[in-house]
Amino acid sequence: MDAGLTSTPGEIDLSVIIVNYNVKDYLLQCLRSLDEACKPLSAEIIVVDNNSTDGSVEDLSVAFRHVQWHALTENVGFGRANNIGLEHARGRYVLFLNPDTIVGQETLLTMVRHLDTHPNVGMAGCKVLNPDGSFQVACRRGLPTPWASFCKLFGLQAMFPSVKLFSSYNLMYRSIDETYSVDALIGAFMMGRTDLVRSLEGFDPEFFMYGEDIDLCYRVKQAGFDVQYVHETSIIHYKGESTKRSSLNEVRVFYEAMEIFARKHFGGSKVFLAFLRIGISVRSVLARLARRRVEVLTWIVDMLCVNASLLIATTVRFERPFGFPDYAYPIVPIMITLIGTLSLVAVGEYVEYRPTIRRSAVGLLTTFFVLSSLTYFFKDFGFSRGVLLMTMGLSGVLFAITRAITSWMDAKGRSRTRRIVLVGLNEHSTRLADALSSAERRNAEVVGIVATAPFNVSQWSGMTVLGDTSYLGRILDATGAQEVILTDTAMPRNAIMQLMMASSSYRARFHIAQDYDDVVTARIINDVAGLEPTVTVAPLLRFRNRVAKRMVDICLASLVLPLTLLALILPGSRRRLGQWWEILCGRMSIVGLWPDGVTRTSGKPGLTGLVHISRPATLSASATEQLNTYYVDAYTLALDVEIILKHLFRRNRANDIRS
Repeated sequence: MDAGLTSTPGEIDLSVIIVNYNVKDYLLQCLRSLDEACKPLSAEIIVVDNNSTDGSVEDLSVAFRHVQWHALTENVGFGRANNIGLEHARGRYVLFLNPDTIVGQETLLTMVRHLDTHPNVGMAGCKVLNPDGSFQVACRRGLPTPWASFCKLFGLQAMFPSVKLFSSYNLMYRSIDETYSVDALIGAFMMGRTDLVRSLEGFDPEFFMYGEDIDLCYRVKQAGFDVQYVHETSIIHYKGESTKRSSLNEVRVFYEAMEIFARKHFGGSKVFLAFLRIGISVRSVLARLARRRVEVLTWIVDMLCVNASLLIATTVRFERPFGFPDYAYPIVPIMITLIGTLSLVAVGEYVEYRPTIRRSAVGLLTTFFVLSSLTYFFKDFGFSRGVLLMTMGLSGVLFAITRAITSWMDAKGRSRTRRIVLVGLNEHSTRLADALSSAERRNAEVVGIVATAPFNVSQWSGMTVLGDTSYLGRILDATGAQEVILTDTAMPRNAIMQLMMASSSYRARFHIAQDYDDVVTARIINDVAGLEPTVTVAPLLRFRNRVAKRMVDICLASLVLPLTLLALILPGSRRRLGQWWEILCGRMSIVGLWPDGVTRTSGKPGLTGLVHISRPATLSASATEQLNTYYVDAYTLALDVEIILKHLFRRNRANDIRS
């Protein structure tokens, strides 16, 4: 134990609490970095696992027997899981740490000393760096007051980062190389006084994820203590890895957390809450659109092509672009855009698959038949089927051109090579270079290797030695490398972080492969070579199937509910009324799943289903689960119809037998 600490003999200085969810590879690196960082201290490490499915506890608990492992049977959220760890903490201080972090060798000692020498500080955080060495602005923040929230939600902070009036939420106007008081820290690294945090009952369990760190810091300050950002030491944070590997809608969860905080601490202002909800809704929609920007842009281009084709066809037929009667505008362009969009979505464009010429042709053909049919009911708009046919034909040509260009650009992007520099003259670098240069990794090119100390060789395992780490910035500039993989096991963590900060202006992403386990290697290869896991969307999750299924539920429930109301005097009618109401509200479906206790990202309980028509009382739990899984994975509307017919047939047959 370091002699400069104020703890008494036998007392534990620090309890490190990590909440893990499906990030075994990052947790491995985090625990390795903690083993070094904890050496000057009397410390304990507590890992609370939120029901991971990647074998985190099973695979790592054997290698880290000194760690306290608490495996939960469900994902209870970030705050609740940390509170479980807090119950077992015995240290004077408690550190809430994300698993996707790497802690510097002196970080924990520096932070404990800071709290020892500043008794007025109840919670403290350090400098947090991105993998490319740049600074994460979220590691010191102001409160989301009405004005600060407005500036963040509506982009004023991004436009004027150096102006205090507009950037008070992320404190972007303040230096990152000074220590000072802040309103809130990032949940990835928060060190506080254990007794104080316990007296505040830890994190508020109302927050599932996001917002709980701001809330706890706010309550620390209300208790009369200071919250500080400490610049002397730093960690690396691979931001958002847990949410990437979960089924959570992190955008929705984040903005819901902001609303919970505002309601809890600024609840007296109904105007502010209403305004905040508007801002949250706008940002949430924009965030969703940004995540599907390729599909949105494709739709915009497609609709421009359709309307341009309409103008061309009208010009050819009537010798002027707006040749229809005045009352046809803007109804005709709007209807063509609306029907065209619905038809293309119905065949899977924009929402399920990447746009293709074949599906777009089917969508345009569907649009033609729908619009042609509508003219029989709306005679005043039956101007010229020739114009409509020409519009769809020209649109098909333009769609083919735009999709061919898109495919070419995608192919060009996929063929773009990621240039990689390895740091460390050792066998790990050799093995990584072989893996990255194999036929399956054509996206990656190892441009050379860098030594961690002065060297006297020009080649290493067939790779060019580019220099040593003192010239890494120049090497990155000269080679244009976007990725740096550090493999030297003798290189201290704090030296790695200093190297990352010194090279941050070159925007190269750093990967640490000192722990050369297969799981870390696979993740690094995945990151740098641009290889993404293939994800197959279950048919029940596909947009058009969900929309069609929901429309059927609403239509049938709307028809049946009035009849059920009339039959309230019949036995069991109240239960049936409740079920049909649940269907109308979207909490059940006519055809759905049998409750089997398995958590799924798709599917609702049903009035009937594969299990229901298979005599569920006679089925084992395994058979029930398999039938539910089959329904999700093999779903079609035809399957729903078949299930309904079998349900009715068996019910009628049972009635015949009873009579």
